[in-house]
Amino acid sequence: MSPEPVLAVTDLDVHYRRRQGRLHALRGVSLSVAPGETVGVIGETGSGKSTLARAVVGLVRPSAGRITVAGAEVTAFRARQWRALRRRGIVQYVFQDPLRSLDPDLTVEESLAEPLLIQGRPRREAVERVRAYLARVRLDEELLSRLPGELSGGQRQRVTIARALVTEPRVVILDEPVSALDAANRVKALELLTSLRDAGTALVFISHDLGSVAGVADRIAVLYRGEIVEDGPARAVVNTPRHAYTRLLVGSAPTLRSARADRASRRRLRALLRTEEGIRHDV
Repeated sequence: MSPEPVLAVTDLDVHYRRRQGRLHALRGVSLSVAPGETVGVIGETGSGKSTLARAVVGLVRPSAGRITVAGAEVTAFRARQWRALRRRGIVQYVFQDPLRSLDPDLTVEESLAEPLLIQGRPRREAVERVRAYLARVRLDEELLSRLPGELSGGQRQRVTIARALVTEPRVVILDEPVSALDAANRVKALELLTSLRDAGTALVFISHDLGSVAGVADRIAVLYRGEIVEDGPARAVVNTPRHAYTRLLVGSAPTLRSARADRASRRRLRALLRTEEGIRHDV
């Protein structure tokens, strides 16, 4: 019997009101993540990836559908209920820009200890856990006294990951966690994320870069115009993509395509995506 999902999104719709009418950011999105599973959510800018992530952590209110986190249906949670859930550290969010997500006036130690102290944990216990998680993300203790502005981009990103993990959450949402890093730090961050799968934490890896996610995720869900058009084991999605949009992403990923990628073929796929058949059906 498969384990109960720690995150379940069912028939989720999100609409934004605009002067020109309603913008349909998500349409009927369903996604489940098991404990210890890493699921990549892939799509271009505007596909609905960040809207999905923000809905899961209560930053966007769904128009329809259900969201369940660790057995609790959070779809209709009010602000106070979300604050209580976040305080328990069950679900955490790693933002794209680590510099903007860390308080510039707090040291690394203070930033990592803050969520534990909010939970009411003794300071000594908080400090011990901070040091343990700093080691898990492969950072030296000498960085504990530094401010975010005194760290490199790769170090800041690992600090934000440690901060998300220090409460031992059930689910971590990573929104484009390596897009702001150079190639060397991107590889280190991906290696770190791979090592976290054994801890039992469910990871949802949001990205526009299929190449980055392919080696980390157990499963990949492809978002196109607010809909999931393909969802399956990572190897199957990469090697035998069924939908035209997925084939386009695979062909566009520098780490996945061959040096002799056929540009004309990719142009034909883009043309196919403009048709209703290409949008609605697998090809």
